[in-house]
Amino acid sequence: MNSYNYTMLCDYYELTMANGYFISGKGDEISIFDVFFRTIPDGGGYAICAGLEQVIDYIKNLHFTEEDIAFLRSKKQFSEEFLAYLKEFRFTGDIYAIPEGTPIFPGEPILTVRARAVEAQFVETFILLAVNHQSLIATKANRVVRAADGRPVAEFGSRRAQGSDGAILGARAAYIGGCAATACTISDREYGIPATGTMAHSWVQMFDTEYEAFRAYCELYPTNATLLVDTYDVLHSGVPNAIRAFKEVLLPKGITNCGIRLDSGDLTYLTKKARKMLDDAGLTSCKIVVSNSLDEYIIRDLLQQGACIDSFGVGERLITAKSDPVFGGVYKLVAKEDENGCVIPKIKISENAAKITNPHFKRVFRVFDRSTDEPIADMMCIYNEPPIDETQPLEIFDPDNTWKRKKVTNYYLRELLVPIFKNGECVYTSPSIKEIQAYCKHEVDHLWEEVKRFENPHRFYVDLSQKLYDEKIRLLREKGGQR
Repeated sequence: MNSYNYTMLCDYYELTMANGYFISGKGDEISIFDVFFRTIPDGGGYAICAGLEQVIDYIKNLHFTEEDIAFLRSKKQFSEEFLAYLKEFRFTGDIYAIPEGTPIFPGEPILTVRARAVEAQFVETFILLAVNHQSLIATKANRVVRAADGRPVAEFGSRRAQGSDGAILGARAAYIGGCAATACTISDREYGIPATGTMAHSWVQMFDTEYEAFRAYCELYPTNATLLVDTYDVLHSGVPNAIRAFKEVLLPKGITNCGIRLDSGDLTYLTKKARKMLDDAGLTSCKIVVSNSLDEYIIRDLLQQGACIDSFGVGERLITAKSDPVFGGVYKLVAKEDENGCVIPKIKISENAAKITNPHFKRVFRVFDRSTDEPIADMMCIYNEPPIDETQPLEIFDPDNTWKRKKVTNYYLRELLVPIFKNGECVYTSPSIKEIQAYCKHEVDHLWEEVKRFENPHRFYVDLSQKLYDEKIRLLREKGGQR
């Protein structure tokens, strides 16, 4: 979208390690890294994958400028041979990823990089920041949208976002998660996300009277008049003046499409009263929009209490994922290839069992119930395992509690990781933002309702094939003794 060269947006140790790989002769060794996350934000049952389009743009434009190389030379830590290599640096490896909008679960690879060690190590930071940020916001937005129960949600958070990219790409991610619009104009221009808005309290204050402010707005924007009614007194001033403006300006033109917005106060009480006032005035089609530090829990409570709300504007708690603002995706080495192309699995062991990685170059399959199209579980397999025969029962098991086993019949599989780059060339066509949003909605709609609970959701299992599980146990026994 912008002209920045993001190549130097990396952790410094990626450069020092790359220099070390280069000098030690390991720079061209083929390495395989997985991106995965360990916990779902807000204790939810699933997350939404997003950020792939920005990863693609980054990889396509990856190069070091003369200024970059001069800066690195000034650090006096990099060999001249390495700096000369950077002049021609390009990504030449493979990337596989789960498409944006897909529900994802802890532990499974959502993106895999297979490339020369120097290349694979270097791209870590940008890949993580792109996927972590947008997956976090898309996940939060999806929760908010589900709480709204079919009512449109507009993302209103630009002014509270952490920086310009937080606002622009946050709006993109929120749209993927299900928001209907954004207040961020540039996100409309760049990504086609509908920009929307009403007015600020300053508009009302700028006029001598509230009625004059409302009348002027209706005259200027007769087909898009939503009036902010809480600058002074919602029920004794705001709503009556809005009704008067609508009747005097819009109704004579045959326009009944209008709205009011409330940004403060007891929204349940005020919207009930406002709805009755509007209906009594014959403005039954006038919409009521609310904002004011909303999140999924407040929205759910408002609707359960019978609030009369047609749509929501959600700002700071969405664009910053305020209740749980870290997605926590990590980038770990899972395999290398020897000079003959044989894959050698790698594992990271920790005293914290949750931080033990799943080794090997892997494929990920989603297992669906053929009669309902609902996903049953995900399963990770070693890349070269024989194809699963869908005509035969499939036994899946919890890799943490292996006694929990289940035989699945009448099922089908869908591979989740798809090729994005092959030998440095992009082989993937990104869908439009509207297609991603529609795909996300379809996938979430087909999840079990129990997985979609806000509190204590059913755990969706990510299983290992027997072969991958056995390989993980072998490596734990073999490497666990190296202390």
